Amino acid sequence: MPKVTAAYREARRDEIIDAALRAFSVKGFQGTSMADVIAETGLSAGAIYGHFAGKKELFAAVAARTLQSRRLEVEAQQTDGRLLTPGEVVTTILRGMRDSFDTRLLVQLWADAAADPAILESIGAPLAFVPEAFGASVRPWFEAHPEHAGDDIDATIARLVPIMLALGQGFMIQRQIFPDFDDEAYFASVRQLLPH
Repeated sequence: MPKVTAAYREARRDEIIDAALRAFSVKGFQGTSMADVIAETGLSAGAIYGHFAGKKELFAAVAARTLQSRRLEVEAQQTDGRLLTPGEVVTTILRGMRDSFDTRLLVQLWADAAADPAILESIGAPLAFVPEAFGASVRPWFEAHPEHAGDDIDATIARLVPIMLALGQGFMIQRQIFPDFDDEAYFASVRQLLPH
């Protein structure tokens, strides 16, 4: 049997994640079964389970990849020589999430994780990088503007990151619940609320 390369495994994993995102977008997290994902990929069950233990792990991978893409987007904008303020970091990530991912899925996952310790455990590790990503994204701005950080940049970032995450979660929840929710007004308020 020929040896499978790491690049091939990664490409197959990405293919499965893409298919899972399509399936989750149609039926939501609860309504999507592994059979739906398998059908969407056109692969065998063994091929899927060789990469993911089940639906929860697969959904966490979908969410983690989407969030990682947003972090790379922030980093790309920072390399142009202009540092993004904390509010701009949040709005850049949220716009990217809104435009590339059905954010209802994250709202559903958070609700399920709050009610089911097994879901919380399965998504904890894959999504643990999110606070770190927000912190890393705002660090260059605070280093260039120490007057906003006080004596300890690390402590300032540690206090700010949960607020940034809450603003992101609030955005995703409110736009699902309130029919007249105004994305752009929310983004403008975020930029004003956070250090700038």
